[in-house]
Amino acid sequence: MESYELNAESLSRELDWLSEVINRRFALYFKQSEEKQEITSIKAPDLSFDSSVFSETIKKLNLSFEERLITILALAPHVKPQLLDVFFTKNSTFDRGFSEFGGIKGDNFGGFLPTGETAAFILGADHVKTRIKLLQIFDSSHKFYKQKVLKLDVTKDNEPLLSGTLVIDQDYFDLFTIGKTHKPTFSSKFPATLIDVKANWSDLVIDPSIKKQIDHIYAWIKNNDLIMNAWEMKDKIKPGYRALFYGPPGTGKTFTAGLIGKTAGKDVYKIDISMMVSKWVGETEKNLARVFDMAENKDWILFFDEADSLFGKRSDGGSSQDRYANQEVSYLLQRTEEYPGTVILSSNLKGNIDEAFTRRFQSMVHFKMPLERERFTLWQKAFDGRISLAEEVDLKQLSKDYVISGGAIVNVLKFCSIRAAQKKSPVITNEDLIDGIRSEFLKEGKTV
Repeated sequence: MESYELNAESLSRELDWLSEVINRRFALYFKQSEEKQEITSIKAPDLSFDSSVFSETIKKLNLSFEERLITILALAPHVKPQLLDVFFTKNSTFDRGFSEFGGIKGDNFGGFLPTGETAAFILGADHVKTRIKLLQIFDSSHKFYKQKVLKLDVTKDNEPLLSGTLVIDQDYFDLFTIGKTHKPTFSSKFPATLIDVKANWSDLVIDPSIKKQIDHIYAWIKNNDLIMNAWEMKDKIKPGYRALFYGPPGTGKTFTAGLIGKTAGKDVYKIDISMMVSKWVGETEKNLARVFDMAENKDWILFFDEADSLFGKRSDGGSSQDRYANQEVSYLLQRTEEYPGTVILSSNLKGNIDEAFTRRFQSMVHFKMPLERERFTLWQKAFDGRISLAEEVDLKQLSKDYVISGGAIVNVLKFCSIRAAQKKSPVITNEDLIDGIRSEFLKEGKTV
């Protein structure tokens, strides 16, 4: 059976249990039957022989009766909304819903959205002790918060905490339903793109001293658990790793970040800085918080390309705009220091980055323009496919005459490929290469 089918069977049993618990609570609260046994006498489904992802995740979390019931209550509107329609029952005395039921109705969703109040009613009716215990379950020290399982949505000022809607984390929702987590796609809420590198380290042409620094970053990622836990360093050094890649465009900064992630088995997300920065007060911080919150427990490598606009030097000016900009930098500094994974900043110039960040970097890697011998290797690697070079082409001479980055050489390859297609010939001439180089130089205001 497919994962989602196994999960569906497990969820059906779990929802039947929730329904029975809710019916018992209503019967006890409104004295609708002679039944005196409390809801805790209704045993949750046995998961001993259940191999679904839902079951395995619940067992791994080691949830109590209350925690497990809250979890399925948060899932109910998504998988069986009609189960909660009973909470629309009106209080005839006041011609309104029962305040003790909690819950809200969504903007587009016609069903009942449970809140902390709903959980409090099911678990303890009007018992004050139960409400206080629930406050602990939704505290930041609880596994629900630490492992980002579920939470109470933020309430308005001065409203009770338990009036917040029960919200299941998207990753856990995916696990509980389709059986696997989705990789987030680029959107206004998550302005980041997964870097997918097909090449290998042999395709990266950099100075050996730079490769040594890259190996150091990789060693941290692979041995993080050994250092922090087995060697008990977590009380002495901060979690996570922060690196700065700086140097001219096209020198391999993004490519290297992708290779580190590929080798370490970590997803690398390239953050779109332009969608992060907002002219509205507080919006930049919200955008940053959203990305860091999503990444926190997933061990992603966060790559901030052209990071100057976010991580740039703070201003000494006294204008409100300067103060807000400085607040953004301070907030970003805080979040990067707290992030337990790897953060890589990319900049064309080291001097553009605020010193408060540079002091906290574990590595600052300078990606220089390739030397002549490196340029020759890059030219060779670029033109080693089906497209061939005319006899008059001298790659060694090109490497000597033109200081050009690896990224620019790839652009020249594309330029020449298009021209070759126009000529219906896979042979690249020296003139084609010079024209391609000229096209790259013009971008920087240079001439050949």
